[in-house]
Amino acid sequence: MYKPLYNQRKALRFRQFTRKGYALFACLGRVVTIGVLSVATLQSASAATDDISTKPEIADDSHATDKEATLDDVEVTGSRAPLALRQAARMVTVLSRDEIQAAPVQSINDLLKYAVGIDVRQRGPIGAQTDVGIRGGTSEQVAILLNGINICDPQTAHNAFDLPCDLSDIERIEVLEGPAGRVYGTSSLVGAINIVTRRDGAKGAEVRMEGGSFGYLSAAGRVSLPLSAVRSQLSAGYTRSDGYQRSENGQLNSDYAGGKVFYQGAYDNTAYRIDWHAGLSVRGFGSNTFYSAKFDEQYEHTTKLYTAIKGETRGHLIHFSPTVYWNRSYDRFELFRGREDNVPFNHHRTDVFGISLNSYFDWLLGRTAVGAEFRNEDIKSGNLGEPLNKPFGPYKYGLNRSNISLHLEHNVLLRRFTLSAGFIAIKNTWNEMPLTVYPGIDASLRIGTDWKVYASYNSSLRMPSFTELYYSVGGHKADKYLKPEELHAVEGGVKYLSTAMTATVAVYHHHCRNMIDWVMDPTAADPVWESVNYTKVNTLGFEASAHFDLDRICHLRRSSLDVAYNYIDEDKQDTQQLLTQSTLEYLRHKLTASLQLHLVSCLDLGVKYRLQKRTGSYTTQSGDVAPYRTYDVVDGRLSWTAPSYTLYVEANNLFGRRYVDYGNVPQPGTWLMVGAKYQINL
Repeated sequence: MYKPLYNQRKALRFRQFTRKGYALFACLGRVVTIGVLSVATLQSASAATDDISTKPEIADDSHATDKEATLDDVEVTGSRAPLALRQAARMVTVLSRDEIQAAPVQSINDLLKYAVGIDVRQRGPIGAQTDVGIRGGTSEQVAILLNGINICDPQTAHNAFDLPCDLSDIERIEVLEGPAGRVYGTSSLVGAINIVTRRDGAKGAEVRMEGGSFGYLSAAGRVSLPLSAVRSQLSAGYTRSDGYQRSENGQLNSDYAGGKVFYQGAYDNTAYRIDWHAGLSVRGFGSNTFYSAKFDEQYEHTTKLYTAIKGETRGHLIHFSPTVYWNRSYDRFELFRGREDNVPFNHHRTDVFGISLNSYFDWLLGRTAVGAEFRNEDIKSGNLGEPLNKPFGPYKYGLNRSNISLHLEHNVLLRRFTLSAGFIAIKNTWNEMPLTVYPGIDASLRIGTDWKVYASYNSSLRMPSFTELYYSVGGHKADKYLKPEELHAVEGGVKYLSTAMTATVAVYHHHCRNMIDWVMDPTAADPVWESVNYTKVNTLGFEASAHFDLDRICHLRRSSLDVAYNYIDEDKQDTQQLLTQSTLEYLRHKLTASLQLHLVSCLDLGVKYRLQKRTGSYTTQSGDVAPYRTYDVVDGRLSWTAPSYTLYVEANNLFGRRYVDYGNVPQPGTWLMVGAKYQINL
């Protein structure tokens, strides 16, 4: 399910089927149609690039099949300048729409559990609240993007996946593992996850209904209405559940209710393309013992608004891609649900405004990209920030900071060798941070038709969240003078592809300094959780994955097997006997497997397995220290797919394993769900 994309098959092609003035057919001044070409149908893996139809290919008959599309000229997001997949020096992993639709999941958070390099720590089901890390990093260190727009909330990463779009809206999910500052700027200390939504070209509608255990009910619909050169899609959904447990007083404390609305549009012609989107996510959920084991009636309500518009010029010597975005978030936390007279509710409002310009051009020595971004982050809060001159409503404190970044990158593109090098220079107004440069370099070499080796060095940073800087209530003491986290990483790997199997092996080393975490000294007279720059952390990791096409191996139609394993070891310098909330709790071992079988007619079966071993321990409600235990989970999905409808049954945690991703927050047992989707042609 979770497969890296790279050069799949050596293909014969005319090298001058491009937009260049010297292209083979450009000199004719008219459109030429060639009926024997096998054109790549997979869209660009760059959220900002979709136009790949101008690069046709002739498939090599010795390898071509009806199921394969030549991926050589797909452009991927591994650099600032879009590069063809066969030339990209850095690995980008893509979860396709088909894989997303076949998975037994109800949220993007659940879907990412099967990605071997990603650590998904859930506090509640249906994506109620999830912290997502990459390669041993924390959730604060991962950049989350929607159609290439950074939607990270500077208040906290706990609610980073409050997305306005439904699973049915998603075209693909791109994962870039390792420091991505050169590509995505700040926040991408250990990687980035980019959610790309569908851009349907034909009129149509889709409705979905689901119901299941614990009072689970979900309904969603979407409609696509293209009008000439303008395309529009609108979707909406609602989900609720009673939850799987109650507080000691018998009250619901893991229930969930939320809705979302998402609109996106596009205008496209030969000279330029404009895309825009607007979305709203509203939800409330019982957060039982999410933040403190002493209180089991906590509750949280969030509202998030997303807007963005981006453009792209075409057919010019220099390609420009400007973007403007604004996101607003509201967060209300209740320590005692519905009882503000006991403890005042925590209210927060954040506004993030950004404007960026990226450009690239081709010349004799390769492809060069240059650009800049301005991002302003503002918070109004009941307890985070400096005192406001004019408090209003529940907001008495606030903080505003701006981030300015400049990037420059150059790509040397040879027939089998690619070298991509550049840097990003960043200055943040908080704590008078000086202008700092973070360089990176990637190289790859294709050997024969089936092998590719690559190596990279990259660096990045992350600014502290507002919570890490100012949250000093309820046994916490924050440090407003925290330094940014910085990471330097090296990685090397080998990729192999045959007609029946793909495989990758990678080794990486991360060196992080000024790591931020909440720590507690249990030997202190009055122990409290303090936010600190937790010295230095070295991470050594090994990752391997393999995909087997069972159709080619044993003639099982539409069937496949995926197996992946990730190992991480962290060495923390100057470590004392401290309790931590995240840094010392990483997945040392993670094993995933996925079996997709086509049974009969329209019937398919998908089975997912994952095994996890986490380091670290937590203090139980009784005061005992308990280690995180190894656990494994099996999920399954049985579906009947017809041309206009799909019926399915899903089972999460099929064998009812009892486990925790966070201490004192037990996860549900077996969760059964049935659903139906129906497509309408308008």
